[in-house]
Amino acid sequence: MLGHVLELDGLDLEEIAEALADQECYEHRRLIDPRTGAITFWTADSGIDGHHPIDLDDLDPDLVAIDPLPSWIWYQDMADFADTIAREHASQRLARAIQGKGAFRRFKDELHDRYPDPLPAWYAFRDTPARQRAVQWLADHALISDEDVGSFLAEYPDPDPR
Repeated sequence: MLGHVLELDGLDLEEIAEALADQECYEHRRLIDPRTGAITFWTADSGIDGHHPIDLDDLDPDLVAIDPLPSWIWYQDMADFADTIAREHASQRLARAIQGKGAFRRFKDELHDRYPDPLPAWYAFRDTPARQRAVQWLADHALISDEDVGSFLAEYPDPDPR
């Protein structure tokens, strides 16, 4: 357990959520400094300064890597959202779009190209749980207080996409 707890309102939850959702992070990572909450972007080719490659193991040992959550978690968000769509044809097309490889891209394309009306509901449906997962990740790594977690979850409950 770390000796310092960060203030939740000073953290970039969207960037942490993005890192947790990043399923293509084989050659890059986001890391958080537990002392300041600053998020650093590292790549295999250009290190953390964008110019000098450095091995991930050679970075400041206090930095905490934000490893992605399993893709099925994010997939389930799409499936759950497709189930909430009132128009049966649209719901079926979205459910079909998420079958097999490339599901995330097809789902996004289907929403943007064919069914843009539910886009605001999708963003709320996607973003609130993503931020909740970011807060939970921070708590799991003892970077924020349990009180902050409870306050956040009370203020940002799951959205009703209908």
